Amino acid sequence: MQQLPLGVSIQDRAHFASFHSGPNSMAVERLRSLAYGDRGVIWLWGARGSGRSHLLQAACAAAGARRAAYLPLRELGEDATDFLADVRLLDLLCIDDIDSLIGRRDFELALFSAYRSLDERGGGLIVAADQPPAGLNWVLADIRSRFGAAEIFQLRPLDEEGEREALRLRAVSRGLDLPDETARYLLRRFPRDMSTLGRLLDEIDLASLSAQRRLTIPFVKSILDES
Repeated sequence: MQQLPLGVSIQDRAHFASFHSGPNSMAVERLRSLAYGDRGVIWLWGARGSGRSHLLQAACAAAGARRAAYLPLRELGEDATDFLADVRLLDLLCIDDIDSLIGRRDFELALFSAYRSLDERGGGLIVAADQPPAGLNWVLADIRSRFGAAEIFQLRPLDEEGEREALRLRAVSRGLDLPDETARYLLRRFPRDMSTLGRLLDEIDLASLSAQRRLTIPFVKSILDES
């Protein structure tokens, strides 16, 4: 059962199948193992748009009947500490943007309690940030050392071919047939982070459904008001 705080949702296209691993295959396989029932603690870090949120949500989606929760701390803000109190009900906890609250004593105390609870019950904990744990200003030495000993994976950038494949997979998940030349155009013209490109695909998806048009470059230009 995916447990979500009020107002937070998992994107329905956030699955492992729609994520191109590229040089990050080891990290993705380890995330899969926790989603399927393995125990452990993983710290996932990388630049914004590298796919951190997608992977955390994919892990929750892959958990199936197991009890999993996705907590996007940047969205939850001050309420995040309260949600950590219910970790005893979970088999897998995925915490996004953990760096946004590191340095707050109340949050770190709640995080330490959640960590110990999951560890004692053989659960899984996956957290994501924009840097490794050693780069953050922790208040509590105990929780800093615990995460310092976690499995730490950096999401490395894709090469040009990998970016096209990642974009193609995102398009396929929307039921879109994205010609290679159109994918090349999007990657040349717009920022290459997957968050931006995902929003563009949503816009293209809606327009193509309405117009029932093939995703040629002229058609995509007309949708995105590009000359």
